[in-house]
Parts: sequence; C-alpha cells; structure tokens
Amino acid sequence: MAGTYEPKVLVLCCGWCADAAADLAGVARLPMQPNFTLVKMECTSRVEPEFILEALRLGADGVLIAGCHPGDCHYVGGNYRALRRFALLRTMLQQFGVDPRRLRLEWILATEGPKFQQKINSFVETVRGLGPSPFRAE
Repeated sequence: MAGTYEPKVLVLCCGWCADAAADLAGVARLPMQPNFTLVKMECTSRVEPEFILEALRLGADGVLIAGCHPGDCHYVGGNYRALRRFALLRTMLQQFGVDPRRLRLEWILATEGPKFQQKINSFVETVRGLGPSPFRAE
C-alpha cells in the first residue's frame, strides 16, 4: 500500500560499548524510531560480510554496525578490522547496485546513550528516504 512503507533496520552492536549505549538510551527513555532490531555481537570484528548480505536478502532495508571508538576496543584491534571490512563491503554493495547508504558504521561508547539515539533516528530517516530495499520481498 502506498504511503505505508516503514523501513526495517538491523543494528549490530558491540557488546562492550554500543549495546550498553542502547541500554542507556532506553533507560533514559530517549525517543527513538521503533524500526530497528538490535543484535548484540561480541565485537564488531565478528560482523561477517555474509551477515549483511543475508540481512538485506531477508528484508532489511538497512544495516547499522555500532562499535567502540577506534583505540578503545576491548579486543584491541577489533574495530579496525571492522572498519576495513566495512569499506570493502560498501564497495561490493555498490557493485551489486545497492545504495551504500544502506550500510553505516558508527563508533559509540557505552556512556553515549544520546549519541546512540541520534544515530538510530538519523539512520532510520536515511533509509526511509531511500525507500524499500531492492531485495525486499514484500
């Protein structure tokens, strides 16, 4: 039905930082778009490109990866590995004809609940503006 599109966003969060920021935003009752599903990961370095491609194939309109700031990773260099994979994945998505704005990487510390709220709301609006994913079955 025209006019009823609501984006589906997958958020993959580092369990050490961004997930705690999500909790902080929720406890503070900061208003956030309800269009996201959060999955807690041990580290952003554990986000495999296949996860992103499968999420898009299964109907996600966008994927946000949220992790510790560079240099603050619990596993020392995990976020640097995530950054390299992210850059390669955006290039690959573009080659598949997918707008690279459907994938975002953000650095969010555990104490940054308001930043988590802002990044979620901003990303959902970006994805809403892009419209449904070309892979979405609905």
